[in-house]
Amino acid sequence: MNRRHAVAWAASALFTAFTLTGTLTGPAAAAPVSGTAGRAAVATATDPVTHAQNDRVPEGSVWTQAYFPSADRSGTELHADVLRPEGMSKKARVPVILSVGPYFGHSGQTGVEGWSHTGPSARFQDFIEGTDLFEHGYAFVMVDLRGFGGSTGCLDWGGPGEQADVEAAVDWAAKQPWSTGAVGMYGKSYDAVTGLIGNNLDQRALKAVVAQEPVWDMYQYIYSNGVPRPNVTGTADAYNGIATTGQMADDDAHYLANSRYEESHPECLTENSAGYRIADQHDEHWTSRDLAKLARGSDTPLFVTQGFIENNTKPEEMQEYLDNHRGVERGWLGQWEHVRGGDRYPDGRLSMGREGWYDETLSFYDQYLKGAEPKVRYPAYSVEDSTGAWRAQRTWPVVEKSVTLPLGGGSYVDDGGALANAVLAESGGTAPPTLKDPSPTGGWDMEHAPRTDRTAPEGLAREQAESQRAGEVTSSYFVWSKPVKRDVRITGTPRISLTARGEGNVMLKLYDVAPDGTAVMFDEQVSLLRSGRLGVDLKATDWTLAAGHVLAVETGSIQTGSWRDTPSGETIEVTGARLGLALDDPADDVATGGARSPYLDTYLSQYTVRLPAGPGTFTVPGGRRCHLTRSVPRWPCPSGRRSSPSG
Repeated sequence: MNRRHAVAWAASALFTAFTLTGTLTGPAAAAPVSGTAGRAAVATATDPVTHAQNDRVPEGSVWTQAYFPSADRSGTELHADVLRPEGMSKKARVPVILSVGPYFGHSGQTGVEGWSHTGPSARFQDFIEGTDLFEHGYAFVMVDLRGFGGSTGCLDWGGPGEQADVEAAVDWAAKQPWSTGAVGMYGKSYDAVTGLIGNNLDQRALKAVVAQEPVWDMYQYIYSNGVPRPNVTGTADAYNGIATTGQMADDDAHYLANSRYEESHPECLTENSAGYRIADQHDEHWTSRDLAKLARGSDTPLFVTQGFIENNTKPEEMQEYLDNHRGVERGWLGQWEHVRGGDRYPDGRLSMGREGWYDETLSFYDQYLKGAEPKVRYPAYSVEDSTGAWRAQRTWPVVEKSVTLPLGGGSYVDDGGALANAVLAESGGTAPPTLKDPSPTGGWDMEHAPRTDRTAPEGLAREQAESQRAGEVTSSYFVWSKPVKRDVRITGTPRISLTARGEGNVMLKLYDVAPDGTAVMFDEQVSLLRSGRLGVDLKATDWTLAAGHVLAVETGSIQTGSWRDTPSGETIEVTGARLGLALDDPADDVATGGARSPYLDTYLSQYTVRLPAGPGTFTVPGGRRCHLTRSVPRWPCPSGRRSSPSG
């Protein structure tokens, strides 16, 4: 490990320590350093600055700044920090790795970080050092979205304005005299969202996108099928706060003037907050931000990561996005929290459990930005399932059988869990405390969210099941499968449809129930509910039921999590419920490198409950073999040959 790699590892370990304490669930950031005389030069477009002149400039690079207009002709001016390999000749050309987002302010990513002088953001220092990016002949460009850092304009969270910013940034990076014209995008969380936007825009200059833990549909981050999430106000407040964060006193006058844009345009903050309060998923505000639907027909080579059990940017509409994408795909999917591919825990364990993030991303860029033949044959998808085992496959999901299983019906009271908690209290149980705010200010941006959500009180599921057996109607009811005869994996996006009588809210959960009565809640979703037929997609998952285990389905009022629901108090009668599942046989897995993600055990400890299996009313089959391409509708599974893994 060279010295620069050691620095990157230390920053990553520092990040993980923060996540474990709940102080920070965001990216690794280099610690603020004390400036020394003569090392705090400020770059302009024509006056480049090296690390020797400013210690915030990464070693081996030269820093300049640039300004250019957004693509929507709104008058918005975008700011870019440009890092090029040091020592480049005037005639040299290099491909560009571009990141576009709100976190590149010179004073800090989500707030003031205590730097002693200005300089380019250290947000992706781990990536720069982990890949030896400049030594490998790339430039790295960080562009502030409108309203953030050194850019003017009103915030437009994932909307047409930001889409125009991404378009302009890609076009600008491709046309610079030092650029080969080949652009790749890189990011995690918000700046992974802008990568998905870049793919959707279908610009010829954009050759590859690496998007770690993105949001696939902006609406689903704020509402769940009409039910507000806890960040319905917190996300707006967080980004308004980031946009108005003061920048460094020694920044150049142009940058400082742009950074104060909101002072003379206070309507920007009001308008930003108003957008989040639109609850109608079909309103133009949200349809213009439905990245999954807008991905239809896109074909930029795409490398994604997604934690199936993460609590921040959840795998909702992920499969739809990938269904609509027609280009080359690479993916790391597994059982982790909101982390990057190279992040480590303090004890050195990789957060995603898999070695080689920086080598694989560099190889991906080399292939599609430079046309270089890969030296290593990587799997298209490397997937960790709920057992902690890693496998390689050509696509995700790979499905051997798709089934629609009858769940029948039942009744529950939409009371927010009042009846269930009353029963629990009688038995001596208590509810756990509500999670604290995810950040010191209570804001919830795409880098700050609780690692786990509010879970079920001890004994709640068991007591409700006992009440159900006694013929009582409480806050929810359960349906159980018969024990599965052999290991079977639930993959893709489960879907529950039902007919309801009554109005209110519904929470749907899937449990993996072991023979000893312990059960893990591994998938859930909520929705507003009205009389009539309703269909709800749950989160994408990759969960293996071991032989002898039972699949349990809970339907009821919203009792856990942190949704801001308003219980109706009505008794909801459910009939004709059906569960659509995509199934895979773990016996066919082709193993690939990877260790168990550390967060998987944290999740299991938080979401394991006592829930003895009830009478089995449906069967989860093992399934015959077939391969489901994502361009084919999920149900039923067509016949065909299962594909094998490939590099």
